[in-house]
Amino acid sequence: MTVRPASLPVPLTIAAGGAYAARLIAGYGDGGWCPERWTLDGPEPYSVRLPSARPEEADTPIQPLADGRVLVARRADGRYHFALLYPSTPDTGELPLGAVESERLTLLPPAPGGDRVYALAPREDATALWLVCGGAFGPELVTVLAGRCAGGAWLDREGRLLALDRTDDTGCTRTVTVDVEHGGEPTELLRIAEDSNDRLLLADPDSGLLLVSSDAPGTERLGWGVLGSHRPVRFPEALRPEGVRVTPFAMQPGQMLLPELCAVALRMTTNVADWVAVWRPRQRELTHLAAPEGWLAGAGLWGADGRLLLPFAAAHTPCGLARLDVPDPEPEPEPAPEPEPGPAAAHEPAPGATAAPGATGGGAGAPGPAAPVAVAKPVPLQQAPMARGR
Repeated sequence: MTVRPASLPVPLTIAAGGAYAARLIAGYGDGGWCPERWTLDGPEPYSVRLPSARPEEADTPIQPLADGRVLVARRADGRYHFALLYPSTPDTGELPLGAVESERLTLLPPAPGGDRVYALAPREDATALWLVCGGAFGPELVTVLAGRCAGGAWLDREGRLLALDRTDDTGCTRTVTVDVEHGGEPTELLRIAEDSNDRLLLADPDSGLLLVSSDAPGTERLGWGVLGSHRPVRFPEALRPEGVRVTPFAMQPGQMLLPELCAVALRMTTNVADWVAVWRPRQRELTHLAAPEGWLAGAGLWGADGRLLLPFAAAHTPCGLARLDVPDPEPEPEPAPEPEPGPAAAHEPAPGATAAPGATGGGAGAPGPAAPVAVAKPVPLQQAPMARGR
């Protein structure tokens, strides 16, 4: 069992839509933990505790829904028992949802719409994908995928195409997509080089921007591409600062087909400091920002006004939301227009090229790294097939 030290802030999970969030906090009962729900969409954020008849374990998975209820997954007797918690008088309201037999289970990132929750449960040489909240009759098995699956990112606003990082029996990791409504065989999404390990970290359905991690350049690096584009993934030097661990945690929504303008919030970590930076594909440099005291590191979202919202918990403010203005980057010279390469030409970047991938269906090119990284036989990011209807 993984126990989080009570002296450290507990990470926050933000619901789809950004109206609510939830976390576990220490100090309930005899050293137990208690779910705490945050309301973020009002003039000032506030929190309520949702204590049950007994304290939760430190590693209990929880996730808020868009309507403010909080899902908890309690492990007992080789099963995970699911329930929805909500504020009630005088006690916490609780709605049991059923159970899934598994020794280990991971909740996937909140699905668009905010009324469904999916989970991964490992099996021998396979991974089961479950709909654990939002089904008609309790938990429902969606599909069983060969290999070990992790990660999770949604590729569309309907919450139908789910991307997962799958490791096969040879140890190679690739990102695949699953249609959560129809199941079936997964479709490979990401293959940067024939022998590379490629993972999808974040995806924005509006702009099509993808943030990936890959060892295709020779060492593990962060790169970016565009869903449906024929151009290869880029690995900017800005995303590889020396001595700093860079973790992307939030993408700016609403940048329709403009991946080069989509802002990405990054957690910057060293042995002595933890702060925030913002990067856009059109930028060659990062914009560094000071995180608020007590920032729940790795949690945040973008507001409709373009500000970065960072939740924090400090002695003077147990439930706070810092709103950071992010300066617009200085305009950079536009590169000479280049024709969009076809599938055959997309396998090798032009020598010395600095144009980054364009948006699906068109979009201006954007400056890339000063010296683009050439990877062995890069494969374009292909649009995953979409089934019709819902």
